[in-house]
Amino acid sequence: MAMRRFTGYRPALGGMAYYTVAFTLGLYFTFAAVQGDYGLFRRAEIQAEASDLEKRLETLDSQVARMENLTRRLSDTYLDIDLLDEQARSVLGYIRADEIVIR
Repeated sequence: MAMRRFTGYRPALGGMAYYTVAFTLGLYFTFAAVQGDYGLFRRAEIQAEASDLEKRLETLDSQVARMENLTRRLSDTYLDIDLLDEQARSVLGYIRADEIVIR
């Protein structure tokens, strides 16, 4: 009668290592997809920054348009007397003799 040896159940170390590495890589790539340099959080930050910059651009465009209008109104080809009078009063402090100044 031959003796049998009971070897029991031993998990294969190769399979366990494979699943451990695969799980670790999955966690790493999930973390990188959410919080990495090109992740979802960074994308949200970039979109918020782009929105702020678009608002700032609109503000600057309106200021440029206003300044272009004032420049055109004071040019040699088109002189707005009311604007010239306003500028002379504010810059030079001129007033007419029939006016009362309240400060």
